[in-house]
This record gives sequence, structure tokens and C-alpha cells, in this order.
Amino acid sequence: MEMKKITDKKLPLWTLLISLLVGMLLGVIAAGQFVSKENISTEEGVLMRPDEAVQEAQAGERSTDKIMILYTNDVHCSIDAGENSFGFLNLKEWKNWAEQMSKYVTLVDCGDAIQGDAAGALSEGEYMAALMNEAGYDICTFGNHEFDYGIEQSLHIAEDLSHAQYVACNFMNLLSGETVVPPYVMIDYDGISVAYVGICTPETITAAAPGNFMDENGDFLYGFCQGEDGAKLYDAVQAAINDARSKGADYVIAVAHLGISENAAPYRSTDVIAHTTGIDVMFDGHSHSVIQGDRVKNKEGGEVLLTSTGSRLANVGCLMIDTKGTEELSDDLLTTSLFGAESGQEMEELIEEIQAEYEGMLGEAAAHAETELSILSENGDRMVRCRETNLGDFCADAYRIITGADLAVVNGGGIRASLPAGDITYGDFLNVHPFGNTICVVECSGQEILDMLEMAYASVEAEYEDADGPVGESGGFMQVSGMKLTIDTSIPSTVCLDENGMFASVSGRRRVTDVQVLNAQTEQYEDIDSEKTYTLAANNYILHSGGDGFGMFMDNVFVLDEFVQDNQALIDYAQKELEGFIGGEYQTAQGRIQVR
Repeated sequence: MEMKKITDKKLPLWTLLISLLVGMLLGVIAAGQFVSKENISTEEGVLMRPDEAVQEAQAGERSTDKIMILYTNDVHCSIDAGENSFGFLNLKEWKNWAEQMSKYVTLVDCGDAIQGDAAGALSEGEYMAALMNEAGYDICTFGNHEFDYGIEQSLHIAEDLSHAQYVACNFMNLLSGETVVPPYVMIDYDGISVAYVGICTPETITAAAPGNFMDENGDFLYGFCQGEDGAKLYDAVQAAINDARSKGADYVIAVAHLGISENAAPYRSTDVIAHTTGIDVMFDGHSHSVIQGDRVKNKEGGEVLLTSTGSRLANVGCLMIDTKGTEELSDDLLTTSLFGAESGQEMEELIEEIQAEYEGMLGEAAAHAETELSILSENGDRMVRCRETNLGDFCADAYRIITGADLAVVNGGGIRASLPAGDITYGDFLNVHPFGNTICVVECSGQEILDMLEMAYASVEAEYEDADGPVGESGGFMQVSGMKLTIDTSIPSTVCLDENGMFASVSGRRRVTDVQVLNAQTEQYEDIDSEKTYTLAANNYILHSGGDGFGMFMDNVFVLDEFVQDNQALIDYAQKELEGFIGGEYQTAQGRIQVR
């Protein structure tokens, strides 16, 4: 493995595309702490804390004996600074401050950076690649969402567009048996060698579209060392560690996209640490966890520092390594309140240029519709929260067909605007789903589906509008795909909620009847089986967060987790499945939800 050498490194100015919008500087405070590993001192005060480093930089002083490694994970196109986001302008300014303090600075990302907002979707990740170049990233690994735009685009970004080195020890070309990108990169900081080993979650095969990794015959061309017991993954990681150590690595840092969610076993970061030796520090992503220096035992009982920054630049991590031979580490999560950021005239001009280009893209036609797809009644009242609409049918069909789930639901409160007849722009699709939720698929029982429907239609009344407007509205009213049903409004809802407003039970007669589900093989509807397991597609607000009180799915098995952004699913369905033309099948609501 070729070794990079860092001496007195200066940040070059790369005049590429950067952010779409840059907000004002706002701080995100994250309490830091000293952490330790085997044979590493934890005496407070020996190492400089990141806030002290900034103070020295502001004073014009420079310490040259600390390696500063900044790290992020699950950025998900969070370009702007805000109450809960560091923002890319501030990230770049923080790296500039670090380089004033130390000549050994490296910026690392743990994956899922290029997807999560319109900036990623409309440019297929290229805006984010340019932004990351401008911020000065040095090393990256792949998250599952790096593959949302297809394998060719993923590799185009990694190999052609990005200035950072992508690493992944378990992303395999199955034809050659070799890794697609280097398994690790080693950097020499004037005598201290640090190896950065990339690790992708094997869940990528199913968390992204499996077809992305197949040839035209359905045979897999790429893999991630997946396997039921995790052994293939552990072996790949150990081989990379051993190789790096044999070539002189003083420290091994795993740049991982694994997460700590229980349903990710045996691929969790804690699983990998427990089945390997030789890792000093693991930067982690995927589960959007904030981990401030946990110490996890490796295969031989040694302690490994595990750390993760959360998501969407809520925090930026900083690992500091002493270069004086004292073998000391300090880890912290950074706050933007420590310094100020100024963009300068050139930065402002670039922002304006990108804003203009982005706004132009939003005005381009993405599809054509034979008729308007509306959230409104003929009288102009909002109907999507109390009755089936043709737009609701379209959205739910998009979720179901794009994911391949048995069933799909879309909460009416998340459908915010109509689609016009004629040309439909990218901006129109984004206005339908403006919140940037992501589509997930869970396994659930027929009984859980029935409970969800009772909850969804608890407020529905026989009439949906009167002289004052819509009647019986609920943001949790579900538009459906792959099923049909009847709501008997003569039966009062007997849904019981807990003290937090979450679904608890149904205490009496059910008002939702005649529930049937579509059999994909026969293309016929059949009665729902309360004991059968179905796959259900919905957004993360409903499935992960229990939004609108739908808590019955939060602990279920996620077949697909944050598969694609909701507005991108609408675009993909219109362009790829309907070939750009939304025809007469969506002229009116299709009668999936009968109200009597």
C-alpha cells in the first residue's frame, strides 16, 4: 500500500461548486471528554483540548506536535448551518483553524454524505462531491447511500470527482476477487504512521437497490463480504489491519459505516471490534448515533475507542494524537461557537452561482401528467388528510413499486402540494414532499396493518367537507397502495392511546372492514391474514419515529432502512416505471378507500 506523507500541509483553493445555501454561523455544543485505550495515558491536561487548540490559533500561535483528525458521518447533504447542523462553510472554516494550529490535519468522512436532500438527488451526488472537495476532505468510505445513484455514478464520484481517497476493505469486485478501492491508506505524519481502514456495512446489498450490484443476468458483480455470521467481514477487516501493521502503521483507525443498531448484527461496529485485533480507534456511521469515546473490548480484551458524531453535521469529531512518542490520544466533539466564519467575496460569488444553477434545475421538466394530481377536493378544500386522492394513490404506488414491498402507506400530512397537469418540474415533486423524509420497508404482521388502519382512520367522518372546509382531517390519514378497505363511519373509533399519544390498542368494534391485499403473483386482491407477515413501505417519520402515534412498527425488522428520499421516489417512479408519463390511471382516485 502506497504511503502518503504529510509535512507542512497547506489547504489548496479548489474553485469547484460548493453549497446551495449557506446559513449564518450557529453553534452546536457537544460536551467533550478525554478517552483512553490500552497503553494510552488519560491524564487530563497532558494533551491540548480542541477548544484550547482554537484559542491558540486565534492568538496566532501554532503547535506542530499534535496530529488533528477531524471526522464526520452521515452528513446526508446537510449543507447549511442551522440550529442542529454545523454546516459546510463552518466545517471548512474549522479545518482552516486546525491548519493554523497544526501542520498535521486530516479530514475524514464515514459515508452517507452525498444523499439526503435535493442537492444530492438532482446532481446525483456531484454537488456534494464538489462541496466535500472545497471543505478539504482527505479520506472517505462508502455508506450504503453512496450507491443510491447506481454503481457507475458511485465509482465516478469516488475515482474521478473526489479529491479524497476512498477506502473500503470489504467492497469487493467478485469477478477479480480484489477490493474495488484500496482497503486502507497510510499517512506518515513526519514519522508517525496512521493507517485508515475503510469498512462498509454489508447491509449495503439490501439497503441500496440490489440490482445496482448485478449484471444483466441477475448475477452479483460486487459484494461487501456479507454472510450470516459476519465471519467474512471480520476476516477482511483483520487482513487489512495486519497488512497495515506489517508495513509500519503506528496507529490503525477504522473509517467505518456500520452502526450499533441491534438489527444490524453481526455487522455492527461493536461486532467488528469484538472479532478483530489491532484497531486503535473506530470512527463509525450508519446508525446516526452520538458516541463520545466509548471503550469497546477487542478479540484479545484490549480497548478500542469507538466514536460517532450523530448525523447531518450536528457535531464534528476531532481526534488528536501526540507526535512526541508519549502515545496519547484525545477525542472530542466540536462546537462552532468557538470561532467565527467569514465567507469572503469569492465564496459569496460561488454561492450565488450555485444557487442560480440549482434554481434552474428545479424549473426543468421531470415528467408529464395527463391530468392534475391533487390534494384538494373539487371545491378547493384540502382532502388528502381525510379521503383518498389521485395524488395519494400515485405517492403510495411510488413507495410500493420502487421498494418492491407488498404494501405501502403515505401519511396525508406529508403530502403538501398538488402536481399540475402537463409538464411537472423537479421543483413540483419536491414541493409534494418538502421535508426530506426517507423511505423504509419493515416486516409486519397483518394484525399490525389492521391496527395501523384503525389508527389512521379514527377521525374520518361520513362527510369530508362542509361550509367551513374539510371535516375529519388527520395528518395520519393513510393513502394506500397494494390494499383496499372500507371505513364504516357509523362505528365510533375505539382506538386507545397511551399517555404519550401513541397507539396502544383497539378496545371495541373496528370501523375498518373488508381489508384486502394485492397478491403480486395472481394480481388479485385477497383477504388480509392477521397472522401473515407482510412487507410495508412508508417514510421514516412513520416507521422509525412513530410519527402521528404509529408506534407499532418502531421495533420491527427493517428490510430496507432509509432506502431513498421520498421526493426522489416520486421522481424515480414517474421517470423509470412510468417512462416520464403519468397517464389516465391516475385521472381520479382509484377507489381503494371506501367510506360509508
